[in-house]
Amino acid sequence: MPTMTRYRWRWAALAVLLTAEAMNLLDATIVQVAGPVIHAALPGPAADVPWFSAAYTLPFAAFLITGGRLGDLFGRAKVFRIGVAGFVLASLVCAVSGAAGLLIGARAVQGAAAALIVPQTIGLIRGLFDGDELAKALGSIGPVMGLSAVTGPLLGGLLTQSVSWRAVFLVNVPLGLAVLFAARLLREDRAATRPALDPVGTALVVAGAALVVYPLIEPDGTNWALLAAGAALLVVFGFHQRRSAAPLVEPSLFAHRGFPAALAGSLLFFAVMTGLMQVVPMQLQLGLGADVRTAGLTLLPLSAGLAVSSWFAGARLVPKFGARVMYAGLALLLAGILAAIAVYAGGVRSYPWPLLGALALCGLGMGTFTVPFFTAALARVRPHETGSAAGLLNAVQQLGGTLGVALLGGLCLGTGGAAAALGLGAGLTVAAGAAVFPLSSRRDR
Repeated sequence: MPTMTRYRWRWAALAVLLTAEAMNLLDATIVQVAGPVIHAALPGPAADVPWFSAAYTLPFAAFLITGGRLGDLFGRAKVFRIGVAGFVLASLVCAVSGAAGLLIGARAVQGAAAALIVPQTIGLIRGLFDGDELAKALGSIGPVMGLSAVTGPLLGGLLTQSVSWRAVFLVNVPLGLAVLFAARLLREDRAATRPALDPVGTALVVAGAALVVYPLIEPDGTNWALLAAGAALLVVFGFHQRRSAAPLVEPSLFAHRGFPAALAGSLLFFAVMTGLMQVVPMQLQLGLGADVRTAGLTLLPLSAGLAVSSWFAGARLVPKFGARVMYAGLALLLAGILAAIAVYAGGVRSYPWPLLGALALCGLGMGTFTVPFFTAALARVRPHETGSAAGLLNAVQQLGGTLGVALLGGLCLGTGGAAAALGLGAGLTVAAGAAVFPLSSRRDR
């Protein structure tokens, strides 16, 4: 019987998984620049605009942990296919929507479907690879996630201005159908011992995550009462998991400092990355009157830097230097942010060309960080912990991105400029370096 690493179609199957992951994460950001255009085509209150994105983000974040456990229970390839089918149908409804309410509802279904797809990736990869190939395959997740998040606003701007805002959603249909067809290459994978469902834990984590995320994406500002209620529910969820006979989150994940460090690092890093991608297009459009295409194309050097550095880090740096490469990535990211601050601090009255170099440096740092980070974060995750680890890591990443938009975007709007917001991003980058320190220690990973 062939070993896992000799499965003939393993690399093609990996491409299917990464394409689905990219497709879903693109949709988390692709509507950011298209929102005002959609609002003009589907008249309604101005409060609808942020919900074209938030309606996706909220159920995506709320159901990620549950989605990971469903894969453990019913089979990851099966849940993956169900999620892709639901995502395609919801995308089609989004594309043909004639009213803002219908579009927002379809976006919510998209987000819930994405929460079924994304947590299955790690477990299915573990079912396809082992040894050195497993490390390389897992290391590919971070760059794909980063590139997808960065490319979303760029693609959204190009499609909206060149074709139609409906193309932003319609492009998912042929791509999703291709993924669904190619999903036959996946090998079924599930937890060795079938876990039981935890309905109380599920209700607590879904309600808690929703109450934490909702105030951060609500356009009227943070509702601290809801935020506190959500945090309280998540604390109750944590105590419940310690006593539950069938916990959603495997307690053994927290036996070493490595995985909690990965959660903290993911929260901070993705807050910086997503906040940066929000601040730059926002400042260009609101401060300089740039169109959506220009605002999106400005992020192209960041995308290119991320793509190049993630490949180089995976192929050359991580095999030689291991998890320590994370710090080189954070140093490059910090240097890029400081360079961007210098551009804005000097006063910007026309298109800031020097900003492109600063963003390229940020992209180089992001790609150099993500490969060793995800490899180290998942190094000690065991098969029965896979669903919990994937759901938690993705949920925290989503929360980090939402925090970045709320904190950096809100600071940019509140101060009337990007320099203060990027200064906060620089501080969060330094904090991320401190958070991931245990991952660089072999004893604690």
